[in-house]
Amino acid sequence: MPTLNLGILAHVDAGKTSLTERLLHTVGVIDELGSVDDGSTRTDTLALERQRGITIKSAVVSFALGDLTVDLIDTPGHPDFIAEVERVLSVLDGAVLVVSAVEGVQAQTRVLMRTLQRLRIPTLVFVNKTDRSGARYAPLLESVAARLTPAIVPMGEVRAPGTPDVGFVPFTPARLRAPLLDVLAGHDDALLAEYVDGGVTDDRLRASLVRQTGRARVHPVYFGSAITGAGVPELVAGIRELLPAAGGRTDGEVEGTVFKVERGPAGEKIAYARMFSGTLRTRDRIAYGDGREGKVTGISVFENGTAVDGTSVAAGRIGRLRGLADIRVGDTLGRPSGRGAERHFAPPTLETVVVPRRPGDRGALHVALTQLAEQDPLIALRTDELRQEISVSLYGEVQKEVVQATLADEFGLDVTFRETTTICVERPVGSGAAVEFNGREPNPFLATVGLRVDPAPAGSGVGFRLAVELGSMPYAFFKAVEDTVRDTLRQGVHGWEVTDCTVTMTHSGYSPRQSHAHQRFDKSMSSTGADFRGLTPLVLMSALRRAGSRVHEPMHRFRLETPADTLTAVLPVLAKLRAVPETTGTRGATSVLEGRIPAAAVHELGLLLPGLSRGEAELDAVFDHYAPVARGTVPERPRTDHNPLDRKGYLLKVTRRVGS
Repeated sequence: MPTLNLGILAHVDAGKTSLTERLLHTVGVIDELGSVDDGSTRTDTLALERQRGITIKSAVVSFALGDLTVDLIDTPGHPDFIAEVERVLSVLDGAVLVVSAVEGVQAQTRVLMRTLQRLRIPTLVFVNKTDRSGARYAPLLESVAARLTPAIVPMGEVRAPGTPDVGFVPFTPARLRAPLLDVLAGHDDALLAEYVDGGVTDDRLRASLVRQTGRARVHPVYFGSAITGAGVPELVAGIRELLPAAGGRTDGEVEGTVFKVERGPAGEKIAYARMFSGTLRTRDRIAYGDGREGKVTGISVFENGTAVDGTSVAAGRIGRLRGLADIRVGDTLGRPSGRGAERHFAPPTLETVVVPRRPGDRGALHVALTQLAEQDPLIALRTDELRQEISVSLYGEVQKEVVQATLADEFGLDVTFRETTTICVERPVGSGAAVEFNGREPNPFLATVGLRVDPAPAGSGVGFRLAVELGSMPYAFFKAVEDTVRDTLRQGVHGWEVTDCTVTMTHSGYSPRQSHAHQRFDKSMSSTGADFRGLTPLVLMSALRRAGSRVHEPMHRFRLETPADTLTAVLPVLAKLRAVPETTGTRGATSVLEGRIPAAAVHELGLLLPGLSRGEAELDAVFDHYAPVARGTVPERPRTDHNPLDRKGYLLKVTRRVGS
């Protein structure tokens, strides 16, 4: 039985979860529609989701369309929970991107569409809320074509928009010919040749639409309302006809990707995995991640709206796996495939210190945050043992509120937060090298390490290279150096993570295993991994100092629409917040500005705009790049390591063998 793993994606409040409810009702999975406002939807199962009326965690529900099984994944719409969406993208066969007919194309909508196109995920567009006052048809289509993609095909038109009697009228084959030919001709050379030579049949046009939609080159657009049900049957038919089913051999080698981890009633881990190949069975031993292995003790799959216990999960399906105690989000099951490893969205750019109201809860808080980080790898924990503080990285203030509520509801922990700060990065300015030799003062370690730091292109991360012979010393020592380099670069000269650089090992050396005459091996005379792990931070930070490093802050690209007569009040505020408008234009009585703004200023701008614009301004801002801190004091981040920049203090903490 073929399977389609379908994602529902949207900007927050576009009606994504309501559409999921309507789809389940339309196909007969549920008899009564749930309500987001009442907290009774099938996919928002967390108490916090029901209280707030927003999706926080992705949820899976299944239904049948004839002989096709659809595993539908509802994802969060709020940008603070983009990490949930990122993990889901790696397991999708197709997607429905939901747009509000009232609010139109919004910032998150554009981010999602760009990512879906880059990953070549076949996507249908559903314009929701056509029953609401202010709903638009033709202007909305123009906006989708201009701001998302011109490769759209409207599949029908709207009757009585903006009223409860709204309806979606599918185009007849004759009416559909013109828009189909306009779009498909640019993607199907054979179709264009047939048209020039004498005409194309309706069946041929439809077949081309199916093929080009499946290749993510063309995006059919449906209109309707999740509340009234208008347009949803036509969308269901489009899902069945236009989106391709999952591939993969059920008798092949086992391969899957874990995209979600949750905990059961007894605290046990439950892993959600999409299988790409093979069949995984209960009691199978499976390798996963970086060499870990475990035994699957239970499997459930999704059928007719719920998870059903089973004995296996095959290629193309999503299963819930029990028994893998140390499984993590992003782990590959079986054969390494690289699926899910790519980062599709920007990392978090904010962080805050979590403070327990009761000092005695510090240990419990660390355990709780560690469990949350297991479920969301982009919530990176940063522990400062000296100050007894724990920091978490975040996408926004809403996520912080959710973390606070989750700690209270699930762990009984009452916490507060310090002021949210921006996460910067450091990048080398030039090249720098340093070396310390075994047996030469002031090096107290039985190791020779030489390192050179060179800048690398933006976005390349950290590379490690060898300019010495691999056989010049045991491989374990090289591995100790590389691992320590990556660990040390989490805190640069100014305390920020160092990225976009290449570190080359230029010198190596060690003391072989030695012993006194007629006596056993003497560890004090022979190199160990600890010598290389102890020396590497000193050499690396010395090289980085010589190369020089510059702090870069995250920058967002913004689009601001505000009444033209308020522009004189808005522009000085933008300048004060270091925003740089790059393009300006007008649309009727509205001024439209696009440009760059420091991430640290986005929240403040959002708070100020309503008062500056009579509440009429609309601001979209998404991460764009990191830029050098241009003005003011260079931001510093408190260190949480032994600080190799302070050689004497570092050696006192790391070893008692302090050189002169």
